[in-house]
Amino acid sequence: MKKSLLIAGMCCSLGVFAQDDLIKKVSGNASATSKFVFKEVIDLENTSVKNQGSAGTCWSYSGNSFLESEMIRMGKKPVDLAEIYTARHVYLNKARNYILFNANLGLGDGGETHDVLNMLRKYGAMPQVAYTYEDYGKGAVKSSEFQEQFKAILDAYIKNEDPKKGISWVKDIDNYLDEKLGKLPSTFTYEGKQYTPQSFAKEVVGINPDDYIEFSSYQDSPYYQKMVLPVPDNWSYDLVYNVPMKELTDIIDNALAKGYTIAWSTDVSEPYFSWRNGVAHVPDIDLTGITAEQKKQIFDGPLQEKQVTEDLRTEGLYSLSTTDDHAMQIVGLAKDQNGKEYYKVKNSWGTSNDYKGYLYVSKAFVQLKSTGILLNKDGVPKSIKSKLQS
Repeated sequence: MKKSLLIAGMCCSLGVFAQDDLIKKVSGNASATSKFVFKEVIDLENTSVKNQGSAGTCWSYSGNSFLESEMIRMGKKPVDLAEIYTARHVYLNKARNYILFNANLGLGDGGETHDVLNMLRKYGAMPQVAYTYEDYGKGAVKSSEFQEQFKAILDAYIKNEDPKKGISWVKDIDNYLDEKLGKLPSTFTYEGKQYTPQSFAKEVVGINPDDYIEFSSYQDSPYYQKMVLPVPDNWSYDLVYNVPMKELTDIIDNALAKGYTIAWSTDVSEPYFSWRNGVAHVPDIDLTGITAEQKKQIFDGPLQEKQVTEDLRTEGLYSLSTTDDHAMQIVGLAKDQNGKEYYKVKNSWGTSNDYKGYLYVSKAFVQLKSTGILLNKDGVPKSIKSKLQS
């Protein structure tokens, strides 16, 4: 993944690049004297902000945070779900596809928020207290080194021409995951009761993955029909509904008003995205040759935004200036001092920015830079739902 704009590379690829690298790249986008003032209009309940460390597991952190909010919405006591439990099963399934595609498939940390639902359906869930491994990306286990060896095991199997090799890669990968991420317990005790991951998902989490729906927007594909989400980290080739760009924010607005949060995948490598300031918008200025000092002024306060069109969005997607970089959770709606609306977004990079781990993102940014949204199907406006073709 390459960028030709002011900032190159990216965090998560929904996984490929590390959070530490991203923060170094975007920290210069912030002004220490930001004059944004936000008043929250909708603030849906969500669990505490986590930190994914240097690993590209944002999709698992945001997806599991989304499930935790769904539990709250459903009147359940939220559980701190184990993000690495989900990621571990994704890695195993990626290994399977890598073998079956004879190495013609990407590996790495990357994933999509729908992977969290897919793994919930297939493997259940586990609370953080039962699978406490949190070192991945934060301690001795570096994600880059982990992924390098992970790939090496699979490549060695593919190159091995021994007719008796069988499916040894399955055991080798399982052993490697046990060694690096910790062995998974077959049963565990939570609040005095014993569970399997499957029984825990059914009895405690209580979420049906079939109740959720995913959208993106590609101008050159038929609207209201399903398509394969065309991003590298959609390793499972999941289908999503394609809708006009503006309807992405129409769906989000309707969902928030009805009490539903949204799992959001997007590009965050633009000079008008500031992690430290906690603001992302699309100022109507020429970024060609912009100086560092001018870049800081982008976040001094609200600016007139660019008119975002379908053509502008398409240009970003096909020039690869809009890529599938990061996943977060939209948890609310706010207005700045001029009355312009922004979405309140929960991130997974800790609490070191101006808004203690949250950001405020304009609707123009969401329309221009989103690669996907996932939400409960009851949060979709009836006018849009009626157009969807199965």
